[in-house]
Amino acid sequence: MGTTEINKPPHIFIRNKYGLIEDETVTYHFNEDGTVNWRKMIKAEFLVANRDRTDETDITKLEDNELIILLGGLKDLASVRGFKSVTYKIHEASPEYVCASCTISWIGNYETEQGEPVVFESVADAGIKNTESFGQMYLAAIAENRAFCRAVRNFLRINIVAKEEIKNVKISTPAPSSNAASPDLFLKNLMKEKKITFESIKGKMVNEKVDGADAWSSIKDIPRLKMFEIIERMQKKAVK
Repeated sequence: MGTTEINKPPHIFIRNKYGLIEDETVTYHFNEDGTVNWRKMIKAEFLVANRDRTDETDITKLEDNELIILLGGLKDLASVRGFKSVTYKIHEASPEYVCASCTISWIGNYETEQGEPVVFESVADAGIKNTESFGQMYLAAIAENRAFCRAVRNFLRINIVAKEEIKNVKISTPAPSSNAASPDLFLKNLMKEKKITFESIKGKMVNEKVDGADAWSSIKDIPRLKMFEIIERMQKKAVK
């Protein structure tokens, strides 16, 4: 008798002969020379505005030097690019300073020697002078995260600095995923963060004569497009 697979993954990713993922959920962007434009592959929910450089929160209006990429975005890019291993090495460690390196063995694709892994390494440090608060208790972990961010960014030619690389950077609230099925959860969390009630939002929409707003009884009653508009407005200025 044949064996029955019990723990079968719901979805399997397959790479083609070029080393790229063949799946409708992954859309590649390319440069004029045919290489992958990894900068354009960053999902919007992983980009935020650097509030130390700009007051604008619409990331589509900002230059790369006004943006911050979150750690999750770099992990997402690394997974799409494909790697065989990630290793860390501590080069120096003391209670006040840690220096670490991150070495990533990337799988080969059409941009490199097909089939041959490409090894790339970056170094980063963390100390009392470039960290803050409770982070000063976890210097090794911070140094490793910073080294990982730099290894991914430098290899994939991403010129947007990562949040983990900067001390005490002020950022905007991450945008909701364009693929999110329920932006109401994001709005609910944003309302809690800014201490804004549903009643105040509803009242403002009624005053602005938004069609159907007077019939809203909960966040879920707000139309999807209007919900994203409210989220954007709240990120710029609290709704009163």
